[in-house]
Amino acid sequence: MTTFELRANFHNLIDNIDNDSLLSRFYEIISRAKDTKEGDLWSKLSKTDQAELLEIEKESRKAENLISHKEMQNKHKKWL
Repeated sequence: MTTFELRANFHNLIDNIDNDSLLSRFYEIISRAKDTKEGDLWSKLSKTDQAELLEIEKESRKAENLISHKEMQNKHKKWL
């Protein structure tokens, strides 16, 4: 999707939301994301937390650590 298409779709999405609360939350999220520089969150983490996240990401790439979408749905169905 091109930048032009993204912008057009984004504007269309916003124009079709009739819920003021949802629009306010959407605005807050986008405003914060716009003002956040890449790497800001990472730099706020401790070295221990950074190392732990890197290890988690590494472990998540191993097939033996993965479960199916259906299994996850069954496991957490009371919250879905």
